[in-house]
This record gives sequence, C-alpha cells and structure tokens, in this order.
Amino acid sequence: MMIAGVDEVGLGCLAGPIISAAVILGDFKGKVIFKDSKKTSERNRQLQYSLIKQNCYYSIGVATPHEIDELNVLNASHLAMKRALKNLPVFPKQILIDGSHVPEGIQNADSVIKGDSLIQEISAASVFAKVFRDSLMQIYSEKYKFYSFQNNKGYPTPEHKNAISRHGLSEIHRKSFKI
Repeated sequence: MMIAGVDEVGLGCLAGPIISAAVILGDFKGKVIFKDSKKTSERNRQLQYSLIKQNCYYSIGVATPHEIDELNVLNASHLAMKRALKNLPVFPKQILIDGSHVPEGIQNADSVIKGDSLIQEISAASVFAKVFRDSLMQIYSEKYKFYSFQNNKGYPTPEHKNAISRHGLSEIHRKSFKI
C-alpha cells in the first residue's frame, strides 16, 4: 500500500516560510532507517535527502511569511501540507501526518503525535522538509546578510533577535510574531 508521510518545519521561526514535505517510500521502505530530522546529523540528513530524491516519491508545499501572518501559523502549516500532498506525482492510499490534527479536507489521513519519531514515512518527510528549508535559508542568508540565516535558519536565537533590533525586519520576517 502506498503510504505518504507528511511533516513540516519552520513553525517556530521568526523568518522564512513553513515548508512541508510529503514522502512515499514505497519499495524503498526498510532500506534506510529514517529518524526525526532533529535527531539526525546534518551530514546524515543530506545523504538521506539525496536517497529520497533518487528512490522515492516526494513533494514540497510552502506557506509564505505573508500567508503565516494572514492565516496564523497552524493554518499556514496545514496549507503547506495540503500543497505538498497536491504536488505528489502519485496519489497515496493512506496519509500519515505528524502532529495532532489532520488538515481539513484531507481524506484517508491520520495524525500521529510524535510521528516523526515513530513512522518511517513521516521521519523521511521530516528530513526532506528540513534539508529543503535549510538550503532555502542559506540562499536567503546571501541576500539578508545581517541576520545570519546560514546559522540560525530563521529561529529566534539571541544573535537573530539582536540583528532584528539593529536592522529591523526584512521582507521574509513574520510580522505577526512577537519578538
């Protein structure tokens, strides 16, 4: 049975989009053991990202900082998940989503609390979303040099907060977040 795992990254960031990934491991399941992206080294995440791209069905969904401000972070994360599922090249029979909610309108789906630690498809989606978003934040770091996105990825580190105090918000910062 084709099962899609779905997870997102970037909810707690002050800058950048929420990225959601959907991954179907298919016959590749069991060939690599995936873990929650937060419990995997950067080197291992990069390797697993490449393996997913070569061997699995995958897609990305994005919710922009503007959409996060407009919808709120939870609804924007659900929008990113819906977009990731819509972008899959094949339709899964079952969808497993990390967290406690299934976004409205998604059929044949179950939410799994701590799914990124329990379900291989969700763990793979966690890794895929994190590598994709980290790469995007690296690109943003070249345009917005003051904020050290290459180091903090948009999360509210002291260094990032100090940069905001000195330089204000960039166009990729979430204006609705309290800093």
